[in-house]
Amino acid sequence: MIAILVADQCDALGHSEPLHVATVAAALVEVAKGGIAAALLDVHLGDGSVWPVADALVAAQVPFVLMTGGGGTVPPAHMHVPTLSKPFRIAQLDSVLTRMIGL
Repeated sequence: MIAILVADQCDALGHSEPLHVATVAAALVEVAKGGIAAALLDVHLGDGSVWPVADALVAAQVPFVLMTGGGGTVPPAHMHVPTLSKPFRIAQLDSVLTRMIGL
């Protein structure tokens, strides 16, 4: 449900529709394929915590934003990453995307 809302918000803001993956394993496959300009990461995916994906994005030098509903702790290695707290407004998403990808 959140993925559909974020996709709709990205579209409304004039950004391309984000690729949606539901698991850490699937996300790691996509990062390994390359070609990712930027990423929005939900801290809690279907099969666990997103930190291995965040680590892979850092290694690939892909900028990303963390989305969280709370209840978790961001590891020190990712404390500098922009974070959107759910629920967030479209203006907040626009602001963080603009800073992240330089539009």
